Order: sequence, then structure tokens, then C-alpha cells
Amino acid sequence: MNRCLSLRSFVAMVLLLLAGALLLVASANAQMMVRQFPANVKRGVMTVTAPPQVLINGTALRLSPGVRIHAPNNMRVMSGALVGQKYAVNYRLEQNDLVREIWILNQAEVDAQPRGWDTVTNIRFASDSDKPKVDDGKTPYDQLPGFPKQ
Repeated sequence: MNRCLSLRSFVAMVLLLLAGALLLVASANAQMMVRQFPANVKRGVMTVTAPPQVLINGTALRLSPGVRIHAPNNMRVMSGALVGQKYAVNYRLEQNDLVREIWILNQAEVDAQPRGWDTVTNIRFASDSDKPKVDDGKTPYDQLPGFPKQ
């Protein structure tokens, strides 16, 4: 009985370990990938209270019977596994205001703005005057908004 590893079995073992390492790296990169979402998607913070009840941006909504919840790695998740936790999500509603599809966002997707949110206009409205000033990177120092005293 030969108890020593042959060269052929040693090479096969090393190749299997390398293949496993490559799969782990590929799955880690896939989790940080920014997915493409439909045009009518909305963004919010979701908390599943008691399935099918959810709170999205403080509004109580119901999940549709065939809701699809996509985890950050794009695998399906059941709503019961998410009870009591807050998630940044993109979601779509049906015509009767039931939540039809939910994507739980990873950090790269949270940082990226959804399509259409980066629109710029050259028109100023009277209602814009009551909005707080924000720094666009081109504001002179003396015109920057002040922070409240602590």
C-alpha cells in the first residue's frame, strides 16, 4: 500500500485549492458590484416589522404575495429572515401600492446615485429660497453654511 502522495495527486490538490481561492475572490468582487436597476425604482430605508408588513421611510406598506427580495449578492431572501433589521433598499411598487420587488443595497450601490437623481437645472424657483444652502464645491469660504455651536 502506497501512503505517499504522488506528484500527480499533489498537483491536482494544488489546482483545486487555487480554483477555490479564485471562486472566493470572484464572489467577493460580485458583492461590491453595482447592479442595474429598473427605471421606476424608488430608494428608501426598510424595516420588516411582521411579514408581510414593512416600514419604508417611515411609511407602512405591505409586501405583495409574490414579492422578490434580492440580497446584496443578488440571491433571494425570505422576508421572515429580515425582521427587525434596517436595510438601505431600492424597491418597486405595484399599481395597488403593494411592494413588488426589493433590492437590499451593498455599500457601493448606496454611494451611487440612482438614474435621474443627478439632474441639474438652471432655473431657480421661489420655493428654493427656503432650502438650506449646501456646498457644491465652488462656494466661497465666507458663504459656506455654518455649523451650530456644540
